[in-house]
Amino acid sequence: MPQIKINVKEPINKGWSDDNKYCVTDENGKKYLLRVSVIEQYDSKKAEFDMMKKISSLGVPMCQPLEFGICDEGVYSLQIWIDGTDADEVISTLSDTQQYSYGIEAGRILQKIHSIHAPKTQEDWESRFNRKMDYKIKKYTECPLKYENGQAFINYINNNRHLLKDRPQTYQHGDYHIGNMMIDKSGKLYIIDFNRNDYGDPWEEFNRIVWCAQKSPLFASGMVNGYFDNDVPQKFWKLLALYISSNTLSSLYWAIPFGEGEIDTMRRQAEEILEWYDNMQNTVPTWYTNSNTNSIF
Repeated sequence: MPQIKINVKEPINKGWSDDNKYCVTDENGKKYLLRVSVIEQYDSKKAEFDMMKKISSLGVPMCQPLEFGICDEGVYSLQIWIDGTDADEVISTLSDTQQYSYGIEAGRILQKIHSIHAPKTQEDWESRFNRKMDYKIKKYTECPLKYENGQAFINYINNNRHLLKDRPQTYQHGDYHIGNMMIDKSGKLYIIDFNRNDYGDPWEEFNRIVWCAQKSPLFASGMVNGYFDNDVPQKFWKLLALYISSNTLSSLYWAIPFGEGEIDTMRRQAEEILEWYDNMQNTVPTWYTNSNTNSIF
């Protein structure tokens, strides 16, 4: 059990994680985030906790890990409590300049996260991701549901597999988008939920920027520009379109067990992506704003 004396334990019912999450308060009134997983996940959760400590040491603003161990319910980690608001809930209420600035900050934070290289034993990215895309195409083809013009995603994937050759690999947050960010009461941006962390092509980490662009195109643009210090390589856009195509294919069959609401969400998202990319004919999405050409900055 955690070494702190818990006086109050309130469940948190947000997010897609299988962890049980709680806001706990100690005898002094201080709040913490408690995450509990099944004991079978001890090794993976210990590795996750250790990597979070390493990321925190780089100065990344995040749910800092404090304590790890075994409890009656399984394995737990205790983290600092961020007193703030989900970034995706407030971003659209902010000024254009603020939205863009938070995006810049998110991109710079991601730079730090990607400064940790993958182990040398990591499988070659080209073979690994080609296998993943083959699986997703197969599952989509077998799926009883289809996107309108979903073939555009498959065509783009098959025409651009060569881009995966010799890609570097780094540590990845694994689910990096505005839904896993918070803004505290002082206005500082924090990153949360590292439970899908992995190693891979650092540019693949942008595959969930779709969620950012839907909430705030300026935030999404800032994230790209902040990461690349306003010098975005053309190859990034080509690879991003590949990663988004792959993700979008798998989103449809993933949504089926969750019902019509999730299926409709993924259909609308695919439709919007095809609009951004002109049916995957253009590699730079229409939501992107280059700060050097926009007067509000």
